[in-house]
Amino acid sequence: MAAEIHSRPQSSRPVLLSKIEGHQDAVTAALLIPKEDGVITASEDRTIRVWLKRDSGQYWPSIYHTMASPCSAMAYHHDSRRIFVGQDNGAVMEFHVSEDFNKMNFIKTYPAHQNRVSAIIFSLATEWVISTGYDKCVSWMCTRSGNMLGRHFFTSWASCLQYDFDTQYAFVGDCSGQITLLKLEQNTCSVITTLKGHEGSIACLWWDPIQRLLFSGASDNSIIMWDIGGRKGRTLLLQGHHDKVQSLCYLQLTRQLVSCSSDGGIAVWNMDVSREEAPQWLESDSCQKCEQPFFWNIKQMWDTKTLGLRQHHCRKCGQAVCGKCSSKRSTYPVMGFEFQVRVCDSCYDSIKDEDRTSLATFHEGKHNISHMSMDVARGLMVTCGTDRIVKIWDMTPVVGCSLATGFSPH
Repeated sequence: MAAEIHSRPQSSRPVLLSKIEGHQDAVTAALLIPKEDGVITASEDRTIRVWLKRDSGQYWPSIYHTMASPCSAMAYHHDSRRIFVGQDNGAVMEFHVSEDFNKMNFIKTYPAHQNRVSAIIFSLATEWVISTGYDKCVSWMCTRSGNMLGRHFFTSWASCLQYDFDTQYAFVGDCSGQITLLKLEQNTCSVITTLKGHEGSIACLWWDPIQRLLFSGASDNSIIMWDIGGRKGRTLLLQGHHDKVQSLCYLQLTRQLVSCSSDGGIAVWNMDVSREEAPQWLESDSCQKCEQPFFWNIKQMWDTKTLGLRQHHCRKCGQAVCGKCSSKRSTYPVMGFEFQVRVCDSCYDSIKDEDRTSLATFHEGKHNISHMSMDVARGLMVTCGTDRIVKIWDMTPVVGCSLATGFSPH
């Protein structure tokens, strides 16, 4: 069931309010019910559950529904109280929840994919259910008729999805590390562009339609901010996690980005500062500082009678340098490097103490996190993962009280 956490440490870190236990396998999705003390969870144990907070302070399941296949993704539309659950067998099932959240009625099944569903988004305006799956495609289906409207295939598993409701643009991340921007139409779609920057599979995306910013997190432990609205291809790199970045949420009001990684790390990034783009790495046959040859530069090695050196790169200027000319390490948060990275000696000397001031705060969730979602209006966050535990956090000490006007978690 659920335990209520009573400790209230007076510090700027997330406060654990409740811990929900009861699933028999990994919890793949957990969503807070707006304006209610409730959580909807979906799990690999083939159950979808609605948990409501009782007078005792504990969360108990008011709905417990068993599915035919493990649950892999979920979307909830609060105004219409519709739940869409993606399954390991590729199907998406729609349910309607009663007003008191004590009953859930099955509506229909959508044969959306041939393999595991990785993400779902419901658009009320078009009555589309859009989903991605491990059958390497994004599909959109009509919720009125239940018919397939369109599909687009990729070269690798489609792992995550975001959608702009006004323009009908879909952002699809895949396991090759690529993000594809698609314009969806009633029965067709067109590829607008592809975004390449990650060195690992894309695990999560977040789209902010106000500033027109796209954030991506990947298995290379990094986050990239893509300035879609600026049309200049500007990208910002954020490196502070030590494991796969699993979930993102951008808080438009306070210009903060919340990210979670699979090792339990929770980061809050200050995006309301002037940041610098990380440079492209330069290529050279010799060190761009001391001009000593790299080990593949046979001609210069022969001419100078010297052994070739290994090539490295300065993270601040991007120059190709040898180990001797880049022996120092430094943080450089304005460029997104929150832990120490290799810099050349001249760049190290140019970095002032104030340049090393962190632009993010890092916290420990103390459990594996595979999914996170936030109720921004109340400053609440819910995390879940392979340890079968769901945790509810008060994030207002970290992200500011302006998000939670008039809200008291107790």
